[in-house]
Amino acid sequence: MIGESQGPESPLESAFNEAGTLVGQTLEALLPPPAGPEARLLEAMRASARTADLKLRAFLVLQAGGLFGVDRRVLGRVAAAVECVAAHARARDGSGTADPAHAALAGDGLFALAFGLLASPESAGDPFVRCELVARLAHVAGHSGMAGGEALALAFAGAGVPPPLPELSRHQHMKTAALISLCCEAGALLGRASPPARHALSAYGQDVGLALQIARDLEGTDQFPTPTVVTALGAERAAAQAAALAAQAVRHLDLFDEKADLLRTAAEYAVAPRGAAAA
Repeated sequence: MIGESQGPESPLESAFNEAGTLVGQTLEALLPPPAGPEARLLEAMRASARTADLKLRAFLVLQAGGLFGVDRRVLGRVAAAVECVAAHARARDGSGTADPAHAALAGDGLFALAFGLLASPESAGDPFVRCELVARLAHVAGHSGMAGGEALALAFAGAGVPPPLPELSRHQHMKTAALISLCCEAGALLGRASPPARHALSAYGQDVGLALQIARDLEGTDQFPTPTVVTALGAERAAAQAAALAAQAVRHLDLFDEKADLLRTAAEYAVAPRGAAAA
C-alpha cells in the first residue's frame, strides 16, 4: 500500500501522501468542530470523511491541475468535494461511524457540502468554471454515474443470470471510473486547458478507473455479491485487460511532457499488486 514502504519514499509515494494530507487538512478545516445539538451529526460527517482512501483521487486532482499551474489550495478544495461525494455512500451505509442513527444525515450533509465547495468563489474565480464543475460532479454522482452504478448492481443481483460483459464494463465505469475521470478533468477545467488536453486527461482517468476496479476485484478488495469483469473473464484474462487499460491510459498522456510522469507511473501502479488499496 502507498505509504507503507519501509525505506525512503519514492516520488509517487511522496505525491500520494502529500495529496492525502492536503485533502485531509482541507476537510478538517471545512467541517466545524462538533458542538451543540448538531454535534453527533458533525462527528458522523467527520468519521465518514476521515478514511484511508483519500490518496489516489486527491493525487489525480492535484497532478492534473498542476499541469496547468492551478493553485494547490484550490485543488485541495476540489479534491475535498470529490471526497465528500465518495464518503456519502459510506456514510449512508453507516461505514466509518458507530452511530447508525446519524449515518444517513451525515451522508446528506457531506453530499450538500460537496456542491457548496465547488460553487464557492474560493474554488474558481470564473463563475462559468464553477458551474461546469458543479454540473460535472452532479452527472458523476447521479443516475448516469455512481447512483446508476448502484442501481445496476441491484439489477444484477436480482436477475438470476450473469449480465453480458458490456453491461459489466458499463457498471464499472459508473461505479468507479466516472469519479476517477472527473478528478483528472477537474484540473483541466480549472486550468482552462485546451479541448484536446481536457479530453486526454478525462480518457486517462476513465482507463485508470476501469483498470483499478478490475484490480480491486482481482484482489477481493470490494466484497459484493454481484458479478464482475473478473467473474466474466476469469482472473488471467481480467488481469490482462487491466494491464491493457493501464497502458492505454499512459498513451493518452502523450501530448504532455515530463510533468505528467507521475500520472504515467500511477497508471502502472494502479494494476500492480496491492495497488487498489490506495484508491
